[in-house]
Amino acid sequence: MNKKTVYGLGVVILLALLAACQSGVVPQPGTTSQVTVIMPSSSEPEAGFDPVFGWGAGEHVHEPLIQSTLTVTNQDLTIGYDLATSMEASQDGLTWTVTLRDGVRFTDGTPLTAADVAFTYNTARDASSVTDFTMLDRAEALDAATVVFHMKTPFSIWPYTMANVGIVPEHSYDSTSYGANPIGSGRYMLKQWDRGQQVILQANPDYYGERPQMEQVTILFMEEDAAFLAVQAGQADLAYTSAPYADQSVKGFSLLSVRTVDNRGINLPVTMSAPTIELPVRQAINMGIDRQAMIDHVLNGYGTPAYSVCDGLPWYNPVNETEYNRLGAMALLDEWGWPVGPDGIRVRGTSEMKLSLTIHYTAGDSVRQGLAAELANQLRELGIEADTKGVGWDTAYDDALSNPFVWGWGAHTPMELYNIYHTAPGSDSALYSPYSCAEVDERMDAALTCPALEESYLLWQKAQEEIAGDVPWVWLVNVDHLYWVRDGLTVAEQKIHPHGHGWSIVNNIDQWSWE
Repeated sequence: MNKKTVYGLGVVILLALLAACQSGVVPQPGTTSQVTVIMPSSSEPEAGFDPVFGWGAGEHVHEPLIQSTLTVTNQDLTIGYDLATSMEASQDGLTWTVTLRDGVRFTDGTPLTAADVAFTYNTARDASSVTDFTMLDRAEALDAATVVFHMKTPFSIWPYTMANVGIVPEHSYDSTSYGANPIGSGRYMLKQWDRGQQVILQANPDYYGERPQMEQVTILFMEEDAAFLAVQAGQADLAYTSAPYADQSVKGFSLLSVRTVDNRGINLPVTMSAPTIELPVRQAINMGIDRQAMIDHVLNGYGTPAYSVCDGLPWYNPVNETEYNRLGAMALLDEWGWPVGPDGIRVRGTSEMKLSLTIHYTAGDSVRQGLAAELANQLRELGIEADTKGVGWDTAYDDALSNPFVWGWGAHTPMELYNIYHTAPGSDSALYSPYSCAEVDERMDAALTCPALEESYLLWQKAQEEIAGDVPWVWLVNVDHLYWVRDGLTVAEQKIHPHGHGWSIVNNIDQWSWE
């Protein structure tokens, strides 16, 4: 980074802090009941803090903080209760009956009832929400404390949807203004929002649970380089960062590494012209990849090997794990008619057909670029000709069926498996890989129609047994989420983070404390 760039980024930081001062609120890092956190600029919600339009949900799920949810995910990603005190699915899976806790009020003083819950879900179902409600027919309030969800199709993992949807007040909700002036019943209230700069949250004095230890939370939105400069200037208590900064040191701060299911992997094309149409080639690539070397070389050691889109989650099956075996991979390619040619590249027998791949990655994404380069180097050691190419997202989607691309996935729901591997209309599978397996579809369908959530985990695991043998994707690494943390700040134990830096780190910010 040159001096001109550093100066320009420093100006950006100073302008952001000046704007905070002019607005009457000055972040005070290091005080005992306040904390200042820096998140990526992309974490600022475009539609504001409105659960109807995806606040708390979407690709990067997190707890909405300002609103309460019916359920929550526990530390091990099983389901616990928040507003709900009990829930029960009918034997056919077409209704979910949920009982609410007593005494919950919105911050305007009005009681939260089942009517508000039904209104929230019905409104979100009909809005252009990023949350998938295609399985929901309607929500109905039976009485003030009981809500019934009528489903179009059985959906055993509905509790994971309920953990993302914050409840809004029916009596005062306005889709045009609520996002900037939310009323909720969660741990915090929105005190101030300066678009493009910061959000300030204040503890809800009437919250029904334990009072937050952090009375005020200031969120600053910055790009990564600016965030690092802000940490060096002491203008934050916690700030996101990434592996390229991991070898730096900042006086008064330490580096926090959080385990994730934020994985990176490649789809393996199976068009007639693609060599990966052959199962042994896919198997050889999968076993010939040294994932730990990728972590060491690209992520500075901050990551874990990835074998699926759900490593470490309750529905994960260890059958996905493949031991690194470079010699075994080479022997398999030899056995299946891909000998090494004079130039070191494998060819199909005496023909001119080379075993060749071009690995695409998102242009401008240094981590994906690094992984693509490392993968290409390892493939060449196997005798596979491999090049890399940075492309835009439009090209990535258009070319996904003919070229492998370094994708990012990872969510707190088994639907991630379904969307990637199921061949049903509306799933994502056809966009990235024309994978289709009747047995996998059958097991996933059985998992969704299972009347008990815990039993469904076993069925998701059974589906993975077939997927692991087919190797339609090769998963590479789970990228640790890294944060600079001021000395003296205790960050509460984190759940496994999903894909994407952002609000996941503050899921339990009410439990953080200062020494």
